[in-house]
Amino acid sequence: MAKQPNSSLRQHLDNLLRMKGAHLTFDAAVVGFPVALRGTKPPGVPHSAWQLIEHMRIAQQDILDFSRNPEYQEKKFPDDYWPAGEKPPSEGSWEASVRHFQSDLKELRTLIADTKNDLLAAIPHGNGQTLLREALLAADHNAYHLGQLMFLRKMLVEAEPG
Repeated sequence: MAKQPNSSLRQHLDNLLRMKGAHLTFDAAVVGFPVALRGTKPPGVPHSAWQLIEHMRIAQQDILDFSRNPEYQEKKFPDDYWPAGEKPPSEGSWEASVRHFQSDLKELRTLIADTKNDLLAAIPHGNGQTLLREALLAADHNAYHLGQLMFLRKMLVEAEPG
């Protein structure tokens, strides 16, 4: 049986989106993150863990929405991409944000895997963007902020007395 067009590229993109390989996965980064430290922002650090997680969720959802929604409405940067506060607004906010991030990531992976979607075709409602570009943008953005999250976690956990 012949391989589907771009199957190797689609597999590479899937691995990149799942952070498989050289990166720590999103799931590994957030599991067991101390509840008491999720809204902590040490001096000189631009964002708390909550802000990073929620920003990653919002940005990834926006990329997914742009990639498949002809009625896409552009968000205002930076206001619409960052949460208002440093701390999760409720006990369940962290878990809800993590679940939404994971769900949107799965949907983005499904969109990329679907051979009916041309990775290199311009998105009709865009300005030359392609699904390939959007997948790479999501993977790059997630990796960047995941690195920030892990550095922050290391700072916070090592600073804890005990």
